[in-house]
Amino acid sequence: MPTCWVVSDGRAGIENPCLGLAEALGLSPIVKRVKLRSPWRQTTPYLPLPGIRLALDPSSDRLDPPWPDLLISSGRQAVALSMAVARRSPRTVRVHIQNPGVPFSRFDLVSLPRHDGKSGANLVESVGAIHRVTAEKLSAAALEWGHLADGRGRPLVSVMIGGSNRFCQLTPQTMTGVAEQLATLVRDQGVGMLITTSRRTGAENEAILKQALSGLPVFLWDGTGPNPYFGMLALADALIVTSDSVAMVSEAASTGKPVHVIDLPGNAPKFTRFHDAIRAEGITRPFQGRLESWTYQPLDDTARLAARVRDLMASR
Repeated sequence: MPTCWVVSDGRAGIENPCLGLAEALGLSPIVKRVKLRSPWRQTTPYLPLPGIRLALDPSSDRLDPPWPDLLISSGRQAVALSMAVARRSPRTVRVHIQNPGVPFSRFDLVSLPRHDGKSGANLVESVGAIHRVTAEKLSAAALEWGHLADGRGRPLVSVMIGGSNRFCQLTPQTMTGVAEQLATLVRDQGVGMLITTSRRTGAENEAILKQALSGLPVFLWDGTGPNPYFGMLALADALIVTSDSVAMVSEAASTGKPVHVIDLPGNAPKFTRFHDAIRAEGITRPFQGRLESWTYQPLDDTARLAARVRDLMASR
C-alpha cells in the first residue's frame, strides 16, 4: 500500500478534507500536525525555509525520512513544508487542498472549490468542500445511532446549526426566528427532529434554541460523549443547515437528501457564489419554515479528486 502523510496545523476544518481524500484513496495516512517557528510562521509560504528541522517549532510533529509516496497538505503553514519535502523527494506526489498562496505549479495537484474563481492546469475544481462523508460511513452510522430515531415523528429532520464567523452573523434575532420555525415544525406538524450546534453558535443562541424547544420531543446534542453528526446525516429524511459553513452544506449535499439552507446575513461574495450555484443545480433550497421534497445527484467531489490523484500516482 502506498504511504501517505497528511500535513496540516491540526485544525479540524483544515485537516478533515485531507483525511477525507486519503480515506477515499483507501490509504491509512500518518497525520503530521505542524507548527513553524518565527519568523517562518508569519512569512510562510513566501520566505523559503532554511531547513525543515530548523523551521519546525519544538511542539510540531517531525517531518523526517522515509518520505511518503503521497503528501496531502492544507493550510498556510503546510505549504512551505510540502515544497521542502519536494526538494528532498521529487517522487512524492503532493496534493494541496485550499489556495496555497503560491503558483499552483509548485504542487502536483491543487484542489479548490469552483467559487474561489481560480484557474490552473493542475487545478481540480470542486463544487463544494472535500470531506469525510461516504455512503459506507453513513450506513455504519445509521446502525450505531438508530436509537435516535426511536419514537420520533416522520419525516425525521436533522438540523445542523453553525454560527457567526468573519463572513456572516448568527444574531440572537436570527436565532429566535429560526428556533420558532423549528418548534412549529415539531409542535404543529409532528416532525421528528435531531439538532446539533457548534462552538460558534454561542451561549446566548443556545439558550434561545433550548427555550423555544422546551417540552418538545427533540434531540439536541449537548456536546458531550460521542458525536452523533454522521448518525444524524444517515438517519434524516431531510436536512436543515445554516449557510455559514461550506463544509457542512457540502456534507449534507453528499447524502442526496433534501438540504434546506438557513441563509445567514453577511456572506462573502465567493460564498454567495457557492450557494447560488448549488441552488441553481437543484441541490439546496432556502429554508422558509417548511419542509419540501426533491431529488438531485449527490455531491461527490472527494471521489472525483481521489480519481485524479490515483491516476497521477499510477503514472509515476
